[in-house]
Parts: sequence; structure tokens; C-alpha cells
Amino acid sequence: MNNFDLIIIGGGSASTAAAIRANELGLATLIVNAGLPLGGTCVNVGCVPSKFLIRAAESVHHASHSNFNGITPSKPTIDFKKIIQQKKELVAEMQQKKYVDILKTLEQVQVINGFAEFTDAKTILVNGKDEYTAIKFIIATGATTHIPNIEGLKESGYLTNATLFDLEEIPESLTIMGAGYIGLEIAMAYNRMGVKIRIVEFADRAIRTQTPDISEEIEKHLKNEGIEFFPNHRITKIETLGSKKIIYGKDKEGKPFQFTEHGHIVVATGITPNTKKVGAEKIGLQLTKSNHVQVNEHLETNIQNIYAIGDVANTPPFVYTAAYEGKVAVENAFTGATIKTDYSAMPWVIFTDPQVAGVGIDEQEAAEKNLPFEITVLPLREVPRSIVAMDTRGFLKLIRNSETDKFLGARIVAPEGGELVMEIALAIRYGITVEEISKMMHPYLTLSEAVKLAAMSFSMDVKKMSCCAS
Repeated sequence: MNNFDLIIIGGGSASTAAAIRANELGLATLIVNAGLPLGGTCVNVGCVPSKFLIRAAESVHHASHSNFNGITPSKPTIDFKKIIQQKKELVAEMQQKKYVDILKTLEQVQVINGFAEFTDAKTILVNGKDEYTAIKFIIATGATTHIPNIEGLKESGYLTNATLFDLEEIPESLTIMGAGYIGLEIAMAYNRMGVKIRIVEFADRAIRTQTPDISEEIEKHLKNEGIEFFPNHRITKIETLGSKKIIYGKDKEGKPFQFTEHGHIVVATGITPNTKKVGAEKIGLQLTKSNHVQVNEHLETNIQNIYAIGDVANTPPFVYTAAYEGKVAVENAFTGATIKTDYSAMPWVIFTDPQVAGVGIDEQEAAEKNLPFEITVLPLREVPRSIVAMDTRGFLKLIRNSETDKFLGARIVAPEGGELVMEIALAIRYGITVEEISKMMHPYLTLSEAVKLAAMSFSMDVKKMSCCAS
């Protein structure tokens, strides 16, 4: 009863995708899930609740702001408790339909709750008492918020995305530690709901994984909406005095600073993989310096029958890559396939407003790879759709191989910019050239026309073109 073809440790998106493919192959499969409910981070405390709140905040913003003369906006009434209750209902519905119900239909798959730890390469111990064995294993334990070692932080009652989104009473203010994508999305959503926001970032800019022009552009729009941003500020101590917190630290020059927070402190300082309790040291499982499970392009670990997928592995931390990896790992483990993971055309989006999106490599990466490259930057003030919408925030940046004319990558800062990135991802995947995109007819007054105009701007000045010119 305790012997399986495949045991999957973890119950998130990666695990579910792997289980579906394993069931199709007729493999006796066990999922061992601990921590979050089935569905993991994305549906429970990540993508779904955060994007729900971002869209709710956009409704508030659009109702209270207008770019058009002759329209007088009015401040909407916000029942924050009802918003959170609707969020909880949505999360529960999606978690049930997309995970619990689906897993119940998989005849070859069993699910149990508990913490799994390897005792050897073919055996796990669940909750310290029950042994299970399998031919192959997939580690899909995900990741959680990295909590920095700061004096007084634990006593401050800090929040993370796993706890903030359940607060039914709107906070007076938030101090957000971290200016990565999680911190910025939280900042914009709650700021538009009327919460006073302060972002404290130890690095010199927001979204430091991107080039400085991206950081500068999004910082500008965050500040324009009233969000306070403190780069090069490192928090060293937090003192809790009743309902308020005194935040101490030093800036880049070593000058001390002090903030008083009457609301909550939110930790958004990145994620850390859940590898501490899997028994990695007992079986000699290789981890990276960041404690991710080290996998190769086939998603194999250094142990022949063990694979790792999703946020716990040293692969891109997105829900759609996790699902992709789940299927690839099962295929490679049981069908004799040698599928290589390929992220070269992987699009991504940060759901601020304007959104930040990208695919492929940027100009810095192209230079590091010694590739012949050329970039073009098209401001949205040159895009007809943006002009008539009276919203020209942001730009499109395309990077091409100057010898082959093929796309190397793109970076976009634009309202709904995430809707543009897939066209370029397909161009990268299928080798479509910049010239071919520039000759394609795009509907006039759509945002997608921006991609065509940006492609054309490699060889001509779009400022001197008439509307619809090709």
C-alpha cells in the first residue's frame, strides 16, 4: 500500500501538473502536501489574490481619476471587508475547481497531508512515522517569503503576502520592506485603496534585476501616485511600542534614519526555497548557494531517481513555468524522453500600473554574451492608442541581433503592457524577424500596434510617419 511508481512532495501548481501527466501514463502516484492548501502559493496567497486586489484597486483609481476634460471623477465608497471576503470566496472557488476537484478525478493519484523527509533515495518518512517508497520522486515544495534577520522584526507582528491579503480591516499605513515585484504590486494596490505607503529598499533602485531605465520609469509613476520610496536604506532594528513600530536603520552613507509606522510592516524581501525539511543532507541532495535544489536542463537532481520542479528548484519562479516543468519531469522520468527545458522565449509580467513586462534578454545580457545587438526605444507618446486614451506612460524597448535581424528580447513599461509581450515571445520562439513584424498589419488604435511601430523605429523615425503608415 505504501509503494508507488512516483511520489511528488508538495501540492502546488507544479505538483498538480506532474500528477495529471503521471495519471495519463498510468503511474501509481502519491502527492504528499504540507503547509498551504492544495494549489500552493499561486491560488492561495500569490497570483490570484494579489491580482484580484490589484484589479479592485484599479477600479477605485479609475473612478477617482480622469484623463479627459469634461469628466469630473468622484471618490468611490470602499467597503474593504467586502472586497476581502469576495477575494476569499474567489480563492476558495478556484482552489476547489482547479486543484481539489481535478486531483479527485485522477484514478492513479492519491493525496495525503503531511511533511515528507527523505530517509534514503527511495524512501520518505511522512510526519515522522509513516514510510513510503517509490521508483522516482519529484520535489515540488515551493518557496516562502525570505525573512531577514533584523532585531525586533519578529516581535513587530510583520505581515507577508500570505497574511496581508486576509486583513479585513484596511490598514492606516504600510511600510513595505523590499522593492521587487511583490513589494511594488502590494504598494500600488493598497495605495490606491487609500493606504499610506512607504517602501524601504536596501539596493539603489526598484526591480534591480532590470536595467536602470526600467527602474527609473516605474519609480517615477509610483512616486506620482504618492508612494514614498527610500532606496539605499537598510533597516537594522525595529522597536514595537504598543500599536506603533519605530524603524531604525542607515542609508548608503551610513547616516541613521528613523521611521514611525502606525500600521503594519510588510516583508517582501524575496523568497526562499522550502528545502530545510526534506532531508537533503541525509541523501546528499545538491543545493545551490541560495538553497534551491540544483537541477539540470532535464530537471534532474544529482540523484538519479529524484527530480525537482517549481519554486524550490533553480529555475524561473513563475506558476506557468512550474506547470511546464511538472509535465517535463514526468516525461523524462518515465518515458525515456530527454526533454530539455527552454526558457529563452519565456514572457513575464509585473502587475503594477503601468505594468512591467519582458521576454528574452536585455541589452546588458546581450553585451555579456558578446552578441551583436541593437536597441530601439519607443515612447508611448508615439502610439496612437495611448494618445487617444490620454495615457502615454511608459515605453517599449526592443533588442535585436543586428546581424540576423531576429529579436533577442524586449522590455515594456506600459498600461496593460503584459498584453504586448506575447507577440515578441512568439517572434523569438519561431525566429520571426524585426522586419517581418514591421510589415505585418496591426489594427489601428490597438496597443499591439506599438510593437509594429517599435519594430519600424529601428530603420525610420516614427515621429515623421502619418497614421497607419507602413
